[in-house]
Amino acid sequence: MLPPGRLLAGGLQHVAASYAGVVAPPLVLAAVIGLSPAETTFLVGAALFTAGIATLLQTIGFWKVGARMPFVNGVSFAGVAPMTAVVAGQADKRAALPVIFGAVMVAGALGFVLAPWFCRLVRFFPPLVSGTVITLIGLTLLPVAFGWIQDGAPAGPASPTGLGLAAATLATVLVLRRLLRGFLRQIAILLGLAAGTLIAVPAGAVDFGPVEHAPLAGFPSPFHFGAPHFTVSATVSMCVLMLVCMTESTADMLALGQVVGRPADERTIAAGLRADTLGTVVSPVFNGFANSAFAQNIGLVAITRVRSRYVVAACGAMFVLLGLSPAFASLIAVVPRPVLGGAGIVLFGTVAASGIQVLLGAGLDKGDNLLVAAVSLGVGTIPVVSRTFYDGGAVPGTLRTLLDSGVSAGCLTAVLLNLAFNHLGRRRRDAGPSPVRGD
Repeated sequence: MLPPGRLLAGGLQHVAASYAGVVAPPLVLAAVIGLSPAETTFLVGAALFTAGIATLLQTIGFWKVGARMPFVNGVSFAGVAPMTAVVAGQADKRAALPVIFGAVMVAGALGFVLAPWFCRLVRFFPPLVSGTVITLIGLTLLPVAFGWIQDGAPAGPASPTGLGLAAATLATVLVLRRLLRGFLRQIAILLGLAAGTLIAVPAGAVDFGPVEHAPLAGFPSPFHFGAPHFTVSATVSMCVLMLVCMTESTADMLALGQVVGRPADERTIAAGLRADTLGTVVSPVFNGFANSAFAQNIGLVAITRVRSRYVVAACGAMFVLLGLSPAFASLIAVVPRPVLGGAGIVLFGTVAASGIQVLLGAGLDKGDNLLVAAVSLGVGTIPVVSRTFYDGGAVPGTLRTLLDSGVSAGCLTAVLLNLAFNHLGRRRRDAGPSPVRGD
């Protein structure tokens, strides 16, 4: 447990790193449904509130719930595609939210029941597999940072202002990390975000509109958009999503275990998955969505070397407070996206570098390990390079949910190839040919 000042500053740094990831899914979904600005603000506040609850379940925990590691939990962006599909299937788009909430609750309950069995997959994650997956997590997140630099419009080029703000933020973080010592060095990301925002003010890149119109207080009243409604198609889709989220969370826990020097065993992973899935069950009650571990915070832990779970618990408490006060939540939204992108290059690149470090110790020069890593990284980066690669009719929608997640696709590939090349038939190969006996 750190002193109060360091605890709050460290928690705020995690809030800044994960805020955009938490609010992005409800913003996208609100636009698809056509919610009013007031309803959109409510949905964003609900996402922050439920992310805070899920983060507290993960970091503080109770009974066998919570990995008790410095993990931020928030709305999974992987759920955007199946949720928008549910919206498209409704005659009245506003009626889609109760259907989504019902499906998410069932999926979370299923995941909670499966957690004790799902955690046993950790035996299939030797350093060769876990290093590949950790590298993929970083590579998958880097395009998010690039999209922020392009101010949320990845289809077009980055503007000179966006490039300048990102470069200034990145340079500030690097200089602070090089020159500062102690606590100030640990919060270099937070200081870089503050500096980048101040630089953006005279450039006209800071929008204070959300602060002016946001109410000071508000509570995400239970089932604000109606009681949950249950349909078979939406429930099946969300259950598949839940399995994908559990796979990614398992990989994230393995990655964080490497960073903090406490390898995640089956018990830790089971407890972490229970926190994910219980948070997912509770979330729709307060108008939230499926929650999973946030990989971007792994890079922050690696950079700062602040491994206290109470720092991330403070982040969770801040999320709860932000969900109860839209006005304060909008203050975080003032940080321009290009500024977040500049810091994101450091955070997400650190995750990829951590994975490479694990791979170096996995013995790539032995047997077919290099081939396993190469093919798995290739398969995992397909959706990173091209988001429309699997959009053709040749790939079923359920399978596309898995393949569109580079981490899940690469993880499954690495597990299967590792089994095929390093385990199946190994005893027979090691034994060699039977000796020939002479007469």
